[in-house]
Order: sequence, then structure tokens, then C-alpha cells
Amino acid sequence: MRMKCTCEGDVLQPGRTPRLATPLALAASMTLATSLVLSAPTPALSAPKPLAQSGSRQIADAGDVDSEGLDASSAAGALVLPQESLVPGGVLILPIESKSGHTPVVTYDGKRAMVLHSEGHWVAVVGIPLSAPLGRAVLHVRDGTSPQSEITFQVKDKHYVTQSLKVAPSKVDLSKKDLERVNRERPTILKALATYSVQAPKTLRLRQPIPGIRSSSYGLRRVFNGEPRNPHTGMDIAGPTGTPIRAPADGVVIDTGNYFFNGNTVFLDHGEGLITMYCHMSRIDVRPGDHVKTGQILGKVGATGRVTGPHLHWGVSLNSTFVDPALFLSSEAPSTDPSPPTPLH
Repeated sequence: MRMKCTCEGDVLQPGRTPRLATPLALAASMTLATSLVLSAPTPALSAPKPLAQSGSRQIADAGDVDSEGLDASSAAGALVLPQESLVPGGVLILPIESKSGHTPVVTYDGKRAMVLHSEGHWVAVVGIPLSAPLGRAVLHVRDGTSPQSEITFQVKDKHYVTQSLKVAPSKVDLSKKDLERVNRERPTILKALATYSVQAPKTLRLRQPIPGIRSSSYGLRRVFNGEPRNPHTGMDIAGPTGTPIRAPADGVVIDTGNYFFNGNTVFLDHGEGLITMYCHMSRIDVRPGDHVKTGQILGKVGATGRVTGPHLHWGVSLNSTFVDPALFLSSEAPSTDPSPPTPLH
């Protein structure tokens, strides 16, 4: 039987109440049960044309960002960027023009996005919420004292797996006491995920935190007794209790704590809104304020929180929204588990 979990990140999506969160949302023998994405990978962006000089700006003067052909690394010089995917839960990589000499400030849905500089170029790296509507989306750009301008892009469709199950109501609804705890913990978690430090990340190519088989369950949607639950917003990685969890890149520990859904959890700030989250740990070996290096042990794999077995739930957040962690992993990362999710019992 596969282990299952529900993490707070899955619960904290717009338009949902924690009461509807399933206590047993997936994990695999290893991790949060393997949801297979049913669509082909999104191609890279097309090479951008010059931006308009003022007012409402778009890529290609009179069009939107297209999804065919830009090698993101070439746009940002020596930077090694995540894989681009213009879908809900994906990442937009976009060159930004600046004439003022100041760092452009880019916001998406009211949240500040990452803007990096390399070899004379500015490039925005923007997380697209899993709840993002399809079609036209807008970034707002401020460049020094110039008026705010807009850049538009298109969010394209991606079909994530949906699983429908009938289970006892007691298995999916929270008691009054548990719901009160979840509501108390929510602001702390949201505050950690909203962290934006001005120091740029050392890298955007992350190492897998533990050497287990990883599920492709990001975006999996479950329907319990006819009621849709929030989609899964992280990656579950197989690992027995006690397996060391290592930092995937340099960072600073924002916070640690024990939460109803997540269990023992660490939040790590890598810079400019890139936050990683580690859940269900059996042990935490770092403290808030600690500076950690790539490969440093953060703690150990466990089964704390709302889970049925040990594994690591790993979340990657950009501009306060969880995106698919697989976009940040190297091609050498262990393969995903291809088997389907196991129903609850």
C-alpha cells in the first residue's frame, strides 16, 4: 500500500477552506502517490522581439509571449535557469528591458517576482500559480522613475490527473479542534512563503534533497465523495525514516515548526522569492537564521503530520506560489515513479 499525505501548501490555495483538505492526499511507498501528467512537456519560449518603449508593453511589440523556441540560458548569459513552462504551476522566463540603470521591479498578481542580472541582461523568473486562469496574463514592470508598464503573456493549458474516490466522511473532514489549529498555523506558513530577500539565489538549478524515487504528483487533483479538493502542490520523494534531507542550494532558514498537515517542517530562503519547504520530517537539525550550504543536512525523513507513511514532501515556491519542483531539477535527477496512485483504505 502506498503512503499518502496532505501538506499545508495544498490547503492554502485561493478559494478553498482547510475543512475540505483531505488528510490522506497521496504519497508513494516513497512519496505522495504518483500522479502522471497527461500532457507533453511545454516547449521553450520563442526568442523575444524588442519591447515597446513605454506604456502598455508586450513582447513582439504587438503580441504575447509565444511558447516556441527561446533557450532561456542564452537570454540570461551565464545563468542556469529552470525549465520554462507557460502552464498553471509552471515558470515564465522573460528578458526585461531597463534603460534607467536600476533593477526593474516586476510584479505578477500583486507579488514581487525574481529579476536577475547577467552579462548585461535582466531576466524575470516568475512562478505561475496552479490556479492561474488560462489565456492572457499580465506582468507589471517599474524601471526607476519611469511610469509602470505592462508585459503580457499567455498561460497555456496542461491536463493534470484527477482521481475520484468515495471514502468515509471522517477520513476527509477535520474536527473543530483540528480546524482551529490549522487556522492558527496558516498565517505563519503564509508569512514564510511570502519572504522576499534582495540577495539573488546562488543557483536556480536545485539538487534533489534526498536520493529517492520521486513521484510526478504535482498538480494531482482529488475528488472525495463528489467534492473537489485542492490540487497537490509539491513533489513527494521516497525515503525511509531517518534518511538525511540535504539543502538543494545555499540558503537561509526562515522558520521551522510542527504543523497539523505538514508535521515537522523547514522553510528555506534562497533569495528573491525562491523558497523551498520540507515536510513530515522526523527530526529538524537547523534553526531559524541559520545559513546553510548546498548539501548541508536540514533534518531527517519522517512521517509527522497528516500522512500514512514516511516520505519527504518538497515544495518549491516562487513569488509566493508553489510551482512544479521538477522544473528546477537537473536531468540527472532520479526518475519518477510511473505507477498510478493507490486508493485510500
